[in-house]
Amino acid sequence: MHDASLSPLEAWLARLEAAHPVDIDLGLERVAEVARRMGLLDAPVAGRVITVAGTNGKGSTVAMLESLARAHGRTTATYTSPHLLRYNERVRLDGQEADDDCLVAGFEAVDAARHDGDPVSLTYFEAGTLGALHAIAARGPDLAILEVGLGGRLDAVNILDADVAVVTTIAQDHAAFLGDDLEGIGREKAGIMRPGRPAVLGSTALPTSVRATAAALGAPVHALGEAFQRLAVEPDWTWRGHDAAGRARRLAALPDPGLPLDNAATALQALALAGVALDEAACRQGLASVTLPGRMQWRGQWCLDVGHNPHAAGYLAGRLAERPCRGRTIALLGMLGDKDADGVIRTLAPVIDAWVPVGLDGDRARSADALAGHLEALGQTVWHRAASPGQGADWLEARLEPEDRVLVCGSFFTVGAVLAAWASRAQTATDDRPSEGAT
Repeated sequence: MHDASLSPLEAWLARLEAAHPVDIDLGLERVAEVARRMGLLDAPVAGRVITVAGTNGKGSTVAMLESLARAHGRTTATYTSPHLLRYNERVRLDGQEADDDCLVAGFEAVDAARHDGDPVSLTYFEAGTLGALHAIAARGPDLAILEVGLGGRLDAVNILDADVAVVTTIAQDHAAFLGDDLEGIGREKAGIMRPGRPAVLGSTALPTSVRATAAALGAPVHALGEAFQRLAVEPDWTWRGHDAAGRARRLAALPDPGLPLDNAATALQALALAGVALDEAACRQGLASVTLPGRMQWRGQWCLDVGHNPHAAGYLAGRLAERPCRGRTIALLGMLGDKDADGVIRTLAPVIDAWVPVGLDGDRARSADALAGHLEALGQTVWHRAASPGQGADWLEARLEPEDRVLVCGSFFTVGAVLAAWASRAQTATDDRPSEGAT
């Protein structure tokens, strides 16, 4: 039964969540069939398609690709997942979140195609991907930048042939679906590559299976530290790489975007291979203006980052060590039950003075008590435990000293819940403010 309190978009999302027997069902047969019925495979959805896979760094690479492309005057569309506060965040058209009507139109088109012939069951992510591609195809941008949800080879995004394939990093995550063999994970991520089309490798520490896949396909490899590189020269940095014709390029005095520089260098190389003639001033503008909520996002004393595996935690620990504070560093940590809590805790421990474990909701949730058990077993100081991220943030706010800082991390759900709690509080304060002219 339809809940009248839900908006049309919320009603569609609720319907999609309940439509398939499992949340994750890797494979391209079902989603490709519906895409064919929708006409999404008949013509390119954009002038060029860049697909980004990897364990960490996908979101920041996509954000920088979008900002850089727009600074060069290109029209863009991006598809990312998951979201922090609103589903609309997943689809951006020319730098703006897609509105509800656009997304609903996409879901309606997906549902009509799904029933045009033998009914096809789709997961929430598959239906969302097709809805996003419907919106992108309707816009026909110069550049579509697509983030792989999980893996690569069997991810719904991979129904489209990438003109440029990007693999950022490879580490252990989603072991239940990808296993814990890095060579096998590398093969899955490299499954977004296409014969004869460039593959950009954004890490110097990728498993050999990534290059082997590229070689088997005849996909030209452009690897960090080889075909392109970034040279740090404080406070700026320099990029060296090649354009689509193979000519050497150098861009100097680039600003720090506040995101990993390896990913910034990777974005520049991918954009060049997509046919954009890199302009130094436009690159500076694009890097200086990029924003990405939930990635080293500072709000006063609070740093919010969605990092949820040891590799991401290592980057966080390094950035915090570069920015020491006079007070305490407290981690508000909430993690799903299938994530490597011990690995994350061990990696962050050198830069954390005390911990506030918080519980998350859902089938994959891990309680605050369970997380506290991991912390205590590793000899860490548990200052407090809270049933939810919002409750943990409220408790901490009342006890912080001016020189303290808080790291909120462990999951998109953790960061999203804290941001939502703050947004709700701000809205309540606005609603309680007397209206103009009131006495």
